[in-house]
Amino acid sequence: MFVAFLLCRIRTYRRYRASARELSRFSDRELVDLGISRYEIDTAT
Repeated sequence: MFVAFLLCRIRTYRRYRASARELSRFSDRELVDLGISRYEIDTAT
């Protein structure tokens, strides 16, 4: 049970980091079109 929970948390974290990495590649203009600022990337994902 604990192993399944741990694997789920690892997968969730990897998805979060992949989303943050992709958003950081966007230009400031593209981020504004999405409604977020560059400094909000970590909280928006």
